[in-house]
Amino acid sequence: MSSMFGKPRAGGERPPQSPLAECNVAILGCRGAGKSALTVKFLTKRFISEYDPNLEDTYASEELVDQQPVLLKVMDTADQDGPGNCERYLRWASAFLVVYSIEDRKSFEGCQRYLEVLALHARGCQRRCPVLLLGNKLDMEQYRQVPAAEGMSLASRFGCLFYEVSACQDFAGVQHVFHEAVREVRRQAERSLPIRPLFITEERPCLPVATPVALPPRQGLASCTFNTLSTVNCKEIPPVAQAKLVTVKSSRAQSKRKAPTLTLLKGFKIF
Repeated sequence: MSSMFGKPRAGGERPPQSPLAECNVAILGCRGAGKSALTVKFLTKRFISEYDPNLEDTYASEELVDQQPVLLKVMDTADQDGPGNCERYLRWASAFLVVYSIEDRKSFEGCQRYLEVLALHARGCQRRCPVLLLGNKLDMEQYRQVPAAEGMSLASRFGCLFYEVSACQDFAGVQHVFHEAVREVRRQAERSLPIRPLFITEERPCLPVATPVALPPRQGLASCTFNTLSTVNCKEIPPVAQAKLVTVKSSRAQSKRKAPTLTLLKGFKIF
């Protein structure tokens, strides 16, 4: 099954010598939220309604996100009734999709426990992994038990993105969520780059080398000479020079009106 999902998609080919960047996404949520349906929809564009709730597997797919290829690995977890044995995906994943069903309030309440576990893990971890809250089964709108406002409020409380999709009908929406997870991982990696210090060097003109001067030897002392050396100094960025105001008056011989007055910064030209 995983080998079938692991085939690269059209348009995502790359030269063999350039390795792909990897992004690991773990899908979390209670049973019946539609985690496996979302995974299969994203990887195959097909919808399958029934799955083995005890089956957990990891799939890979070569994706093109914002014209940049990436090897996207998806872990479809199989927790029974809440977070359990979390270490298997907390250390592995670089982003998390926490899924609930909009027509099942119990699955929504279970999402809060997952978000609390992820928040606790983030406090003790140096790297921050993006989290996306996802309301699934939007095609079951007539049976909705969780308003979208509640989902947005929960996402805002834990500082994560929020989406509602339908694994049954909306492939574009499902694909957008997975690609957005990749984008968030890239943004987080850019924020984590160390800041390089800025140095400005000023090369002073070399002073003419002085002619060696021989000191007259004294009795009992050897003669010695002194040379002048040029140096290159490093200094901080100089403060911005204060601009001087200059008043320029322009007049026309043909005009009887008072000549206009223009205030300019010294050193700037008028085009």
